[in-house]
Amino acid sequence: MLYNLLFLALLFATTVILGAIQKPLFLIWYHTLASGCDAADFAGVVANGLKLDITIAGYITALPLLIMLVALWLPNGGGKATKRIIRVYLYVMAAIVAVLFAGNLSLYGYWSFPLDGSVMQYLADPKHAAASVPVGEAIAYSTIALLYFAFEVWIYSLTLRLLRPCSAKLAVKFGVACALLLAIGLDFLAIRGGTTTATANVSKVYFSGNMFLNHAAVNPTFSLLSSLSKRGAEGADYHFFEDEQCAEIVASLRDSEAVGQESLLRSSRPDIILILAESFGRSTADAVVNGEAVAPNFQRLKKEGIYFENIYASSFRTDRGTAATLSGFPAQTKSSIMKSPAKSRHLASIARSLRREGYTTRFIHGGDLNFTNMASYLYSTGYDHLTDLKSLDKDAPTGKWGYDDEVMAEVFLEDIEEVQSPLFSTWLTLSSHEPFDVPEHHFDDPMLNSMWFVDKQIARVVASLKESSRWDNTLVIIIADHAYPYPYGVANSSPERHHIPMLWLGGAIAQSRTIATYASQTDIAATLLAQLGITHDDFPFSRNIMKSSTPHFGYYVFNNGFGVVDERGSTIFDCTSGRTISQFESAQHIDYGKALLQATYRTIEAL
Repeated sequence: MLYNLLFLALLFATTVILGAIQKPLFLIWYHTLASGCDAADFAGVVANGLKLDITIAGYITALPLLIMLVALWLPNGGGKATKRIIRVYLYVMAAIVAVLFAGNLSLYGYWSFPLDGSVMQYLADPKHAAASVPVGEAIAYSTIALLYFAFEVWIYSLTLRLLRPCSAKLAVKFGVACALLLAIGLDFLAIRGGTTTATANVSKVYFSGNMFLNHAAVNPTFSLLSSLSKRGAEGADYHFFEDEQCAEIVASLRDSEAVGQESLLRSSRPDIILILAESFGRSTADAVVNGEAVAPNFQRLKKEGIYFENIYASSFRTDRGTAATLSGFPAQTKSSIMKSPAKSRHLASIARSLRREGYTTRFIHGGDLNFTNMASYLYSTGYDHLTDLKSLDKDAPTGKWGYDDEVMAEVFLEDIEEVQSPLFSTWLTLSSHEPFDVPEHHFDDPMLNSMWFVDKQIARVVASLKESSRWDNTLVIIIADHAYPYPYGVANSSPERHHIPMLWLGGAIAQSRTIATYASQTDIAATLLAQLGITHDDFPFSRNIMKSSTPHFGYYVFNNGFGVVDERGSTIFDCTSGRTISQFESAQHIDYGKALLQATYRTIEAL
């Protein structure tokens, strides 16, 4: 019986150690991000990470504790069946933890935050999710998962040698039962995170102003379980103000449509061609490699149109950026409104507003628009016709995501020619999405090469439109759905990660110029509709960039946090730790960000 108690104690201890081992492995894997850290920082990662490692050990040990308590009263302690059941259970847990550990290693490089419930949005469509992962990376992370699993199995196998179910006298059983009940109580404390009022949560391991170190300390298994337990109720985390005060702050950011504005267009009803360029952020559009521009055509076209140089994407994923652009609706930190058709169909949208004015509304994409429920969102918010991978039968190869942008540029142009004015047509590009498989090679870096390829196809569309008879009454808007983490390693919370270009071209613009006003992706709807003399009252979060009477700033969200940036600087607020993580801090920025975040979720709840 003593051996069985020792087994449970050792099981708990080894599970804690297995969790702690993940920390140095994570730091080694992301050694470039950890290069500026010292031994004290690394020790802090492991020491603080133990708080959640202990909690996960409590969860994993709970079932063996209960099994041992029940088996105590069975003949011969349940015999070999007891040990067999616990062995199978531990191996299953080891497999789950190994997969989550490898998944966290894989996704952190893209997302810059620990594994959480966000992954479920993409695992719902595993085919498309897998398309983002290069084969080499998939093999590497699968190998890591298998090696870590094998190590866990070896450790647990050694631990299981202590487990020896056997019979005992009644007095001994009562004594062991008392010890097990005490152990269950202690295990509950481990799961809860101690005896204080604050239960176990991700912020407990945060100890540094360096968010990478905080993320390295997080146990990915706990992070996922914690976020899944709150799924559907994220808004409860963002109650910063009384609802009336929150509404007042958001209302103060809105412009009055009765107030005059500067006109950018020569036409009140131009054809509108919107190009949502995948991942086409400022840092990539402006990149220069060995003296050669990555996006030379865009740099040239900037001089021909109206260039908005301080626009910030609402998030870092296409589904959220698309809703932000088309519906003027801010992105969510841990979820996506597009994933909920019952909610997204109630959003205002540029397409619906233009359709009321007699516009034909069309949307083109080379991939599958069923991914992230985008087709449902587009149809329900005003698009008449969608063209995507399923509706095309082109004599051309497809990549992992669909037809490349060279093919789709032709499809887009043909579709525009078929429709009479006034037309609102949107093209969501594809080729600059991982794994960056494009048919031409110009730069060695696959990502930058794909950006160069997309730039070429966009320029091709613009050149063709220039030659058409409808160019004089056409407005072309080029904007990214979100940016890309380039330079590599830039944090998800950084303003640079969300800085995107917006360019208005066409015969319909009054004159070329550069506009330095700070704004958000969500402000496009109000700005465009106001220029057309169309009301934008139904876009509560969208502000007219050309109005000087309201505050102008960029607003974006990342995993459980937000950033607000204007000409004074950028304030980055992390909701997990409840503190500013930027050198610059503005109380006004924080109020704006908190109010917008709270109002976003309150609006979703009410839809």
